[in-house]
Amino acid sequence: MEERDPEFVPKAVEIIELQLNPPTDGPVFAVDEKTGIGIREPAAPSQPVAPGRPARREFEYVRHGAAALLAAFCVVTGMVYGIVRQRHRSVEFIELLQILDNLVPKGQVIHLILDPLRMHYSSEVLAYVALQPLRFRFHWLPKHASWLSFIEVWFAILSKKCLKRSELADFAAAEKA
Repeated sequence: MEERDPEFVPKAVEIIELQLNPPTDGPVFAVDEKTGIGIREPAAPSQPVAPGRPARREFEYVRHGAAALLAAFCVVTGMVYGIVRQRHRSVEFIELLQILDNLVPKGQVIHLILDPLRMHYSSEVLAYVALQPLRFRFHWLPKHASWLSFIEVWFAILSKKCLKRSELADFAAAEKA
């Protein structure tokens, strides 16, 4: 395992400050990916609650692959914007950046809290961001500190309340959910 980030404290302080006291020049989005969302269909249909009998869920399922959710949590409003794709590469990350670019009024800076994944600073991403040099500002989480980002709390709630018992028969159902 890698050593702890030598810049952990200053980076952590910056991220915490950014989330608790957002700047006035534009919105702050905590961005991350939730990968490995199982697309699976129960082998038999679930049975609803009936008088004198609890609901029944089939525990066997047919696996149809996995999906990835790329999401941006707006720190000020709590709104989440995202895309569900079969892969999570630079291309999909740029697609999320385009959604945010269309969402936020021109002239405002889009602050992004990101973990230091290679796809977040790939040559494709850097080329896209260079097209609008003052539009995006990346704020990097310390290594092994994704837990500092508000999006991780949202992902935890999503996993526990929605995905844990989800029945997604195919990729289209995952996109719709």
